[in-house]
Amino acid sequence: MALETCGNCLSCLLIPLALWSIVVNILLYFPNGKASHAASYQLPNYVWYFEGVCFSGVMILLLAVILITLECSVFYRCCQSESCNKTYRSFISIVLALLGVAFSGYSCIIFTVGLIQGPFCNSSGGWDYIFKDTAGRYLTDYPAWSRCTEPANIVEWNTILFSILIALSGLQLIICVLKVTAELKRTLCGTYSVFVQ
Repeated sequence: MALETCGNCLSCLLIPLALWSIVVNILLYFPNGKASHAASYQLPNYVWYFEGVCFSGVMILLLAVILITLECSVFYRCCQSESCNKTYRSFISIVLALLGVAFSGYSCIIFTVGLIQGPFCNSSGGWDYIFKDTAGRYLTDYPAWSRCTEPANIVEWNTILFSILIALSGLQLIICVLKVTAELKRTLCGTYSVFVQ
């Protein structure tokens, strides 16, 4: 019952998560607040995918707005009966929430791979992904972080921001799964009369 009543508030929770995802992804383009590395394309390739801006940002934001609109009681009636109208809205909500699962899940995977790959930085051997063969073990090998000489503190910058993006997209994924579950329960368990008109 709690899941059904909270189903409407779940969509509202997606909006701040999507906005934060956009902001954090934009910060990845400016290590230490400088735009010079973005201008010379000296950023990790996973930063250039715009996952936090596009998929876990704008797309989730659009889905949340549409879901909130569907939950409003003033939504346009598509059928003659109220039962049909609610069933139609619930079906669209399920489809949109499943898209949200896909978008946030994909973003979470990309952010995780980006974190494991490590930053693109300048070392004694030149610009390269110097931690790409460590399978993420560099995250606990703090003395190795000093191998990245430029941009300054880039390992910390990437680690913190990619971790935040993983958390944000993970929360989006959980919320979208809960939304699908709430709508399926509402539809199949009789809150909406689906089969009996």
